[in-house]
Amino acid sequence: DSGTVSTFGRVGLVFQEAETQILGETILEDVEFGPKNLGFSPDQLNQSVEDALAFTGLLDKKNEATHFLSGGQKRRLAIACMLAMQTPVIILDEPYANLDYGGVKQVNSLIESLKAHNKTVIIVSHELEKCLGLSDHFIVLFRGRKVFDGTPAEGLEQNLSQWNIRNPLARYDKLNDLIWK
Repeated sequence: DSGTVSTFGRVGLVFQEAETQILGETILEDVEFGPKNLGFSPDQLNQSVEDALAFTGLLDKKNEATHFLSGGQKRRLAIACMLAMQTPVIILDEPYANLDYGGVKQVNSLIESLKAHNKTVIIVSHELEKCLGLSDHFIVLFRGRKVFDGTPAEGLEQNLSQWNIRNPLARYDKLNDLIWK
């Protein structure tokens, strides 16, 4: 079978290292870049950028230099860039990389808000304990193949260790249980 898959402007990707996709000197310049290149009208551009900045909690920082941002702020900036382009699907590649506990909580709060605003969010992560509770669907890829496709509850019933995945619901009875053996 052959055919065409058209996704231009419909899927936004937030890289694992968010700083690699930052182009603007200021937060505002960076968030404006995508919609400008998609041909948004000035009114549409201003509204979309303001909405994205407000959604990600960066509106009051819009004139700040991007190189002074923390890792969590850079991640939120990258998400704001996707929102400003009005993509209905956002892929987050390892969204928890290099984030502390507070940063993880911020990202998860954003993910919950995105879902509440009818965005499709695809999380690519090996850190199930941070994202599985947010997920409606769970897919496991192992050695280049899809080996599981179902709900998180169904996935947790599988023998995840066969795919080199630690079950995030595993119990810790003593301190030595925290050692990954």
